[in-house]
Amino acid sequence: MTLHNLIKKALPIIAIGSTTIVMGGIALLYMFQRNLIYTSHYPVGSRKNVPKPIEFGIPYSQVILITEDKVHIRAFVCKRQNDEETTRRSTILMFHGSGGNMGHRLPIAERFYKDFKCNVILLSYRGYGRSEGIPSEQGLRLDAQAALDYIKQDYLLRDTNLIIYGQSLGGAVAIDLVSRNESKVNALIIENTFLSIPKAIPFAMPTLRYLKFMFSEIWPSEISIKKIDEIPILFISGTKDEIIPPQQMKTLYELTNTKGGKVWREIPGGTHERTVTKPRYFEFIGEFLKTIPNLLEEDEEENDCDDDEEYVNGVNSSVNGVNNVNDKEEDLRRVWEEKKKK
Repeated sequence: MTLHNLIKKALPIIAIGSTTIVMGGIALLYMFQRNLIYTSHYPVGSRKNVPKPIEFGIPYSQVILITEDKVHIRAFVCKRQNDEETTRRSTILMFHGSGGNMGHRLPIAERFYKDFKCNVILLSYRGYGRSEGIPSEQGLRLDAQAALDYIKQDYLLRDTNLIIYGQSLGGAVAIDLVSRNESKVNALIIENTFLSIPKAIPFAMPTLRYLKFMFSEIWPSEISIKKIDEIPILFISGTKDEIIPPQQMKTLYELTNTKGGKVWREIPGGTHERTVTKPRYFEFIGEFLKTIPNLLEEDEEENDCDDDEEYVNGVNSSVNGVNNVNDKEEDLRRVWEEKKKK
């Protein structure tokens, strides 16, 4: 057999083999895309080690919610010291980013609870922390709905003013939930959130930018935000966000046309994870809440937020997306130890 004939016969086999490898790679990407988006195992130990509110001086109860598809998920419910105060104060429902667990956001919850005197609910999505299940877009939508339904059925919380707060992926969860339940919500706060997963991929995962069409997880915040037309919305954007371009947050702001008003606040030097640690972050939140009737009560001096050094050091342990996980576990451990000493 001549070399020419040998090559001629081998080419179809090579082509078929190459096609099989490529198609197999695409199939694997499709199957494992959720592992790339929902990094619930990072930092290491996040599925087992969930810090508790009591470690931050916050009284709480842990509840198990049963979603519409019968998945058992967990939440921390942090009510005020007595029933009268609980019913009088506002309630914050917190949705966290793609990594870690709800316990990693307790330094943020601490500010809402102690400085703004709010009731605080932290949700553990399915597949995160001690919650059952596997995370997915449809699943997290059901989880968020279960948390909202719980609040509206609780005899102390159901008539309180409700603010939904979301960071990064949690912002997408928040926007989606409010777009379907706006009449039950009083205000929305989002930080460093994307337009959609496909539009975030080229920046969050550059090596997969040409395969973004393969992602079935969408989170179309740019569409959902247009459905919110009554309540006020605060947009907080870190100017140095290296994961989600600040322009995507700006576009969400520009797409919003709510009668309740919208507020844009930039945090100079704020990266994707560390925006919350920067000066004026909670000052902006306090200013926003004070513009909404009945959301914050008369304790203006108590609610004024001084971004003191102790807080800035402590809140560095909170996690937006936990994309930089190498130093995060050490940060968290240090903060927990400091809290226990106090």
